Amino acid sequence: MKEKKLPKSIRKYIRKEKARIRKSVFDIEEQEKLISELYQKFLKKEKINQENPIKTEAEKNKNKKNKDNKNKKKSESNKKSKK
Repeated sequence: MKEKKLPKSIRKYIRKEKARIRKSVFDIEEQEKLISELYQKFLKKEKINQENPIKTEAEKNKNKKNKDNKNKKKSESNKKSKK
């Protein structure tokens, strides 16, 4: 399966940051460490977004109905317990 690409703006930012890191840090191991941290920052966010995709309106309405039913049941049970 094809992996989803990062948005163009983020790829551009990463490319510029990598160039800045390579210019400013002379130790190769330190460069690799900083670049990997840079990637982790963005890849972590992308994985979270993929795990929690945007829900359709039908799914949202279904969830609202379920919550409303649960709240009604709770309020009914609270009324019974008060009597």
